[in-house]
Amino acid sequence: MSDALVPAVPPDTARPRDTDPPPQAAAAPAETTSTADARSAQRVIPLRHPGRWIVSVGVLVLVAQIVHGLATNPFYQWDRFQYWFARPVLMNGLVITLEVTAYSALLGLAGGIVLALARLSRSPVLRAISWVYVWLFRSVPLIVVLLFLYNFSALYRTLSVGVPFGPAFWHFDESKLATDMVIAVVGLSLNEAAYAAEVVRAGILSVDQGQHEAAAALGLPRRYQFARIVFPQALRAIVPSYVNQLIGLVKGTSLVFYVSLLDLFGSVQSMGSTYPGDIVPLLLVATVWYVILTSVVSVVQFYVERHYSRGALRTLPPTPVQRLRHGLSTLIVRVRKETAS
Repeated sequence: MSDALVPAVPPDTARPRDTDPPPQAAAAPAETTSTADARSAQRVIPLRHPGRWIVSVGVLVLVAQIVHGLATNPFYQWDRFQYWFARPVLMNGLVITLEVTAYSALLGLAGGIVLALARLSRSPVLRAISWVYVWLFRSVPLIVVLLFLYNFSALYRTLSVGVPFGPAFWHFDESKLATDMVIAVVGLSLNEAAYAAEVVRAGILSVDQGQHEAAAALGLPRRYQFARIVFPQALRAIVPSYVNQLIGLVKGTSLVFYVSLLDLFGSVQSMGSTYPGDIVPLLLVATVWYVILTSVVSVVQFYVERHYSRGALRTLPPTPVQRLRHGLSTLIVRVRKETAS
């Protein structure tokens, strides 16, 4: 009796079971598949940037005008520039510039490291002395420091080493020790150390605190912690900033002319006073040599940064030679494709 009360369900309206395939599983029409293939085969056209091309052409035209003016203007006297470019008197000045730069860079960096460590020490006396030194030499112009050292013998004719406020054991004649080279190197080093101290301090502070804790956990002496773990990582931040200081130091050596040291700029000034008609080509010679020196420093900076970036980057930045090879290989492959098509 109960079976007769259950209505019969037609087969076509039966409720779908879980095992039945979803309606989306039906095969897609052939037209949809062909349309998708056609779209994927279409060539992707990059977005045009007409403004960028207009600005680039304008810049190239401006550069071409500047180069043409430099090459054709008789005021620059390029024949005299070629005559003076490698003269022995200027080469001697260039050697003095390199010597002063090298000595001052090394002594300035060493002094900067000492001042930075004193600034970060727990001793209030060392922190105060370091802060006063940096504040003083960053406030006084470099030319004033050089002129003060140049006239230092008028204030102190002799220097002595001995017991403070007591007898002296060694005496030094300041006029014999303070040659023009020594005055220039000492003055530039004192000034450079003040700026290098802030660069080194910023680099040390950029190292993660966990690295300091890990170095201390190894039980190494503090000098080994700094030399082997902290300082190599700090160099990643120190190198770019200090190279800027080094480039400024190369150009700052031109001030040693005022303490009677004939560096590159001093030699140019001396020859310009002797040959007034050649002052413009002489200044161009000095400009080109300073550009060459700073360019060499920039190249060294790139490779030093690349060396110390190991471990911080997954892939090292390519060198200019590697970029040139990659560009040539890409160009060759593109030319082959165009030729084959």
